[in-house]
Amino acid sequence: MTAPRIEFIGITGLPEIKPGDGLGKLITSAAASQKTPLRNSDVLVVAQKVVSKSENRFVDLKTVKPSALAVQLGKAGGKDARQMEVALRESQAVVRMDMARGILISETRHGFVCANAGVDASNVPGEDVVLLLPEDPDASAERIAGEARAASGVGSVAVIVSDTFGRPFREGHTDVAIGVAGLEPMVDYRGTRDTVGKTLKVTQTALADELAGAAELVMGKTAGIPAVIVRGLRLQSGTGKATRLLRRPDFDLFR
Repeated sequence: MTAPRIEFIGITGLPEIKPGDGLGKLITSAAASQKTPLRNSDVLVVAQKVVSKSENRFVDLKTVKPSALAVQLGKAGGKDARQMEVALRESQAVVRMDMARGILISETRHGFVCANAGVDASNVPGEDVVLLLPEDPDASAERIAGEARAASGVGSVAVIVSDTFGRPFREGHTDVAIGVAGLEPMVDYRGTRDTVGKTLKVTQTALADELAGAAELVMGKTAGIPAVIVRGLRLQSGTGKATRLLRRPDFDLFR
């Protein structure tokens, strides 16, 4: 039996991403330049930030007039009130709010529950600019996958768009999948038997989240590596979406 092995290969040499850039083509070219060209069954994990930059998801804060609530949140949390206003506008629901500390946990229009609706000013040029999540991260992943297949000539490439989220009941952050194309984001073990013959009843593994979290170890936060090749995964292609990872509100016991 061959020992299982999965590789995570950081893609270096990518330029600063600008609106309109074809990420799939740029990533494919950079991978080839560093002598790790794409292969069949590779999975590309791509950081949300470069996806949002390519889709021109910038907001100029000079055009934003903060509401009284945004001013209060900004003052309490030591944040720009205009950025808090953008976060409120990007939220379809407020899950938790701590006015005393200026903390906002919201549900985005996509259904993600995260701090400040994913609105971020880090690694974004300019003092008065913030970046939003992609409008449709699953569609973004599909587009990048199509570009990568066309540029590389490789027929089977999957894509995960990853972003950094906090977690209830756990300190620290980890990357999770917010967009998926070319694979099933969940591995369903229900109905199969474990190593002692017992039938599994509830086990479903969030494969796309696990890959996103592992890829972040290669990306880092300051290394300038926004894309990672995952190679060697025994994976069947699929048509799943990251939205499958979202827990239905009636099954969510924590809000």
